[in-house]
Amino acid sequence: MQLRYNFRVYPEPAQRDALARAFGCARVVFNDGLRARREAHAAGLPYIKDTDLQKQVITAAKRTGERVWLSEVSSVVLVQSLRDLHTAYRSFFSSVTGRRKGPRVAPPRFKSKRDSRQSIRLTANGFCLRGNGRLYVAKVGDLRVRWSRRLPAVPTSVTVTMDAAGRYWASFVVDTDPEFLPETHAETGVDLGLSAFAVLSDGQKIASPRFLRRAEKKLKRLQKDLSRKAKGSKNRAKARVRVARQHARAADRRRDWHHKTSTKIIRETQAVYVEDLAVSGLARTRLAKSVHDAGWSAFVNMLEYKAARHGRHFGRIGRFEPTSQVCSACGIKDGPKPLHVREWTCQECGTVHDRDVNAARNILAAGRADRLNACGAPVRRAHVPAQRGEAGSHQKGQTAQAGIPVL
Repeated sequence: MQLRYNFRVYPEPAQRDALARAFGCARVVFNDGLRARREAHAAGLPYIKDTDLQKQVITAAKRTGERVWLSEVSSVVLVQSLRDLHTAYRSFFSSVTGRRKGPRVAPPRFKSKRDSRQSIRLTANGFCLRGNGRLYVAKVGDLRVRWSRRLPAVPTSVTVTMDAAGRYWASFVVDTDPEFLPETHAETGVDLGLSAFAVLSDGQKIASPRFLRRAEKKLKRLQKDLSRKAKGSKNRAKARVRVARQHARAADRRRDWHHKTSTKIIRETQAVYVEDLAVSGLARTRLAKSVHDAGWSAFVNMLEYKAARHGRHFGRIGRFEPTSQVCSACGIKDGPKPLHVREWTCQECGTVHDRDVNAARNILAAGRADRLNACGAPVRRAHVPAQRGEAGSHQKGQTAQAGIPVL
């Protein structure tokens, strides 16, 4: 399986200038390729093939006076930028034709130098790892990397990015083998929420850290300072970086907490079941800030890939499953309840339920049922052969002895 390993990079001033040129050239090639295909489509011409587009916007463009500066960066960067455009078009076509499942993918758009994230991607021909721990990038130089852990194998590609806070990162793609953990018999259902970030089916509640809410006081002050700066001034650019750094600090804390919590759950349980929440819909309600602060989608994605890596089972149940309406003890559907009702009593069996714990137990039961059904286990009751004394065709002698008239 393929994994990404992300490390902080500290380029020198000259290397920052070289990376800025690489970011700009990759962006220009991407936009030129997108513009060429849009113009061909508007003129009724056939779709430009990948090789023909590369010859047009890279090879031929370097010979012109307008694009001669494309030769200042590595050709690997330019080719990979066009490949990103090819991937974007293929994803769009697959989504339109229905071959790609999930939400509809929009067509590729033009990139801007004012985007909060600038990146370049290189294959093995454009980078290498030095013996002294430096990362060599073609026509950029040896970059100093802060290695927080060792790479398990030789990387196949690297993506160098600059975020809105002005930080540089190197993301390596590595082919690794799964690391299976010792099997356990524990299974858990996870109910995600806002009052508590996650409630497990065994009754354990994981409090929500609310990193964005905790950073709001300082963010409010920094954003007020930003609004008072003149547009286009250097002071406004510095204020924007300060705001971006505060947002990045909250995002980094949230990501680190997600990793630690998801790893703990995967290590302790053999199977994990979660509910397929409509996060994009909930993010349009009055709870939007709290939903984004929780980061449910990122957490669930971590659970999914870590389960696949460590030999665990991960399952999703449908979002329309009435987990909060069904009694986990007797199975009676008690009807919908408003959000302020955190505890309720079943009218059938009299069991007092915590709303979130009951939902987590129902998620566990629904996930187990889906897993047994997918594995081919009997979901319905097994067929029991009828006894000859109860039903069937009786012989004439037996019917006469039983006093039943023969027709």
